[in-house]
Amino acid sequence: MSRIGKMPIALPSGVKVDWQSPVVKVTGAKGTLARTLHHSVDLNVTAGEILVKPKAEGREGWAIWGLTRTLVNNMVQGVSAGFSKSMEVVGVGWRVELPEPRVLKLSLGFSNPVMFRLPDGIDALVDPKINTKFSLAGADKELLGLTCARIRAYRKPEPYNGKGIKYEGEVIARKVGKAGGKAGGK
Repeated sequence: MSRIGKMPIALPSGVKVDWQSPVVKVTGAKGTLARTLHHSVDLNVTAGEILVKPKAEGREGWAIWGLTRTLVNNMVQGVSAGFSKSMEVVGVGWRVELPEPRVLKLSLGFSNPVMFRLPDGIDALVDPKINTKFSLAGADKELLGLTCARIRAYRKPEPYNGKGIKYEGEVIARKVGKAGGKAGGK
């Protein structure tokens, strides 16, 4: 039995759910999201909530049950309130700009700046006064996390100097560098 799968998903006002097995489509103020669900689960959509139920008892049905409930809940939250992640760039002379509405310009110490085109459904916000911090927002939690990971992959935080692209509030485990002094004996 799944503790997470048993919990009902509350539907906020203004959110509509269309369930045509195996595709669920959720529409709200922030947009529309659709997903094909696994064949071993079923949705029971009522006026104010959604219940996810396994079609068959057993390991497969129970394994997919909680995952499906979380995916559908993320869709409902995304179209009603949306998701956002804040990131920061740490390094001397490193900065982030938004020269075009759908393009992030990342100056990361390379010979040329990195021009990162944002996927549809993801928006960026860069404070021009503090050009080392930026935030990404969107309705699709999975796409938002993937976009943040792709941006972070350009310069992962390194443990010696702490330079890199990191999530806001992320703690980087720091290492001690090499000890100074003579390398060999006398």
